[in-house]
Amino acid sequence: MRNLGILAHVDAGKTTLTERVLFATGTTHKRGEVHDGTTVTDYDPQERDRGITIFAAAVSCTWDAHRINLIDTPGHVDFADEVERSLRVLDGAVAVFDAVAGVEPQSEAVWRQADRHGVPRIAFVNKMDRAGADLDTAVTSLRDRLHVVPLVVQLPIGQEDGFTGVVDLVRMRALTWHAGRDAVEEGAVPEALREEALRRRRRLDEQVAELHPAALEEYCAGAALSAATLAAALRDLTRSGDGVVVLCGSAYRNRGVEPLLDAAVAYLPAPVDVPPVRGTHGTAVVERPADPAAPFAALAFKVNATATGRLTCLRVYAGTLRKGDTVLDAGAGRTERVGRILRMRADRHVEVEEAVAGDIVAVVGLKTARAGSTLCAPDAPLVLEPPTAAVPVVSVAVEAGGSADAGRLSSALARLVEEDPSLAVRTDPETGQTVLSGMGELHLEVAVEKIRRSHGLHVAVGRPRVSYRETVARGVSGLVYRHVKQDGGAGQFAHIVLDVEPPDTDTGTGTGAGTETGGGFVFRSTVTGGRVPQEYVRAVEAGCRDALAEGPLGGHPVTGLRVTLTDGATHPKDSSEMAFRAAGRFALREALRRCRMELLEPVAEVVVTVPDDGVGAVLGDLAARRGRVAGSTARAGTTAVTAVVPLAELFGYASRLRSRTQGRGTFTTRPTGYAPVPAAVSATVLAG
Repeated sequence: MRNLGILAHVDAGKTTLTERVLFATGTTHKRGEVHDGTTVTDYDPQERDRGITIFAAAVSCTWDAHRINLIDTPGHVDFADEVERSLRVLDGAVAVFDAVAGVEPQSEAVWRQADRHGVPRIAFVNKMDRAGADLDTAVTSLRDRLHVVPLVVQLPIGQEDGFTGVVDLVRMRALTWHAGRDAVEEGAVPEALREEALRRRRRLDEQVAELHPAALEEYCAGAALSAATLAAALRDLTRSGDGVVVLCGSAYRNRGVEPLLDAAVAYLPAPVDVPPVRGTHGTAVVERPADPAAPFAALAFKVNATATGRLTCLRVYAGTLRKGDTVLDAGAGRTERVGRILRMRADRHVEVEEAVAGDIVAVVGLKTARAGSTLCAPDAPLVLEPPTAAVPVVSVAVEAGGSADAGRLSSALARLVEEDPSLAVRTDPETGQTVLSGMGELHLEVAVEKIRRSHGLHVAVGRPRVSYRETVARGVSGLVYRHVKQDGGAGQFAHIVLDVEPPDTDTGTGTGAGTETGGGFVFRSTVTGGRVPQEYVRAVEAGCRDALAEGPLGGHPVTGLRVTLTDGATHPKDSSEMAFRAAGRFALREALRRCRMELLEPVAEVVVTVPDDGVGAVLGDLAARRGRVAGSTARAGTTAVTAVVPLAELFGYASRLRSRTQGRGTFTTRPTGYAPVPAAVSATVLAG
């Protein structure tokens, strides 16, 4: 068994490659095409309309007696959270790169995501039939931008439109595909390529010998590495992450798919090859091996609400799950009964009686499980680490077309957030409007359109707004706050002294340990002599965190500050954790009002690719959007301009770019964090 993901930049050919894999494995009998809207994994109407993958879709197929659970992931940055949740449950991945563009911004971003999860990868350089395709240039971009050691195991036969096959450098055999035929033909290496193939094989042997002890021993004996030794070394280097096997082909023309499947089976790990999954039970660390006989443990990574019911997608890490079993939702602390178990094929499913360790399946009948929920045997509880949740950065106000539809809209939004945890819904306390937040303009467009199509609702949408933050530019020292409350019952007393400053301020050495929490907040105590007990210090920290929800400038969340508790006092009867938490909350609010605060806005790296004659117009437009140009790269008649631009200035940029470049320009974005808002812009934001 292999659990694999397809990762890439948008339009690199992920979905087309997935379709060819399904065709090559006999799962489908006709090749689906993105441009025709006939693909298996892009089954959602919006995906077919837009021609891009929006939702991660899982399919199962069989190759060389191995079952492959394959997840086709989105390539657009707005749907990076779909990739994050998928990577959490994968054992390996195929990273797809355009043979002309090489490593692109989002392919770099998903590569880093896979790094964080420790997912072994092989690379597939796609679109070798395109004008300007160059395997060596693409491989150089992998080395330079991803900082990996590419291990190229194929030599292309033919160039661009004449690309007809590859030389397998491990077995030194030629694999060719001919127009009108789907089967690959194997033969001797063409004489015209033999010398180049031998040169590249020697280079591959050298690279592998430098990285692998057993291969080095054979290499030093004076002979070329045997095919068996080389294949075993490539497998070890792939799984350790010390090297990346690189193959090439053209998914659209169905060339290179079979050897890619062979490589996935040969080099990427099976569930039994990865370390046992680790979770917690109370304070204890619990391990579960990928053994069908072990206690059941699984992670829910996706929830779909369909016409036939609620589907919960699971990765089974240990044990066996059978229809009718009772499982524990460890986070919710309640048990649920499993209805049907389905092996997934995008929007179609095959019912099975059980799922064993390593399986990826969908389950019907679970009512409370969410993406990130741990499901386990009731008598062997544990909690697995959930996927990291993304923080929404763009918001729009949404409103039902009529008052009678308000309740239906509320239900639709709740279901939407249940399916996609990177969306958030709240009510604006000042206007009473319902606010939908997500990862980008396209993300919100897709969400709203899904409500319209799935629920038949007319939804009015306001102009997108970004999520601002507030930070401390200049702090205050020695703020004294005394919390005293007497209401006839037990009193409350807490006396504290705080210093508040930017996080990079040198505060000297303190006796208390500092703790950093989410959002760039650092808290520490320098109180000595037991004047404030540790449980009260922790309560002050909790109160300070409470105060970060709303800043003094515009009520935006506060980030980027260091708070030091320098002194305090207690009362023998009236002091409590509740009193010190209240003191921390009110003291920090007062301190922030006295600090010089600064507004922060989300910014994104934007890569705009335009014909050379359109560069001037693009640069002028980026400057008008407060963009800071970081550089440019020339590529065969086009120029890729990289800039950092405030997210608020990118709304509507797609239309503007099309008009400025007569439809010839394209762009990608990648959120990079927050940056200070210029004073004039800040005044406008806060006023309006």
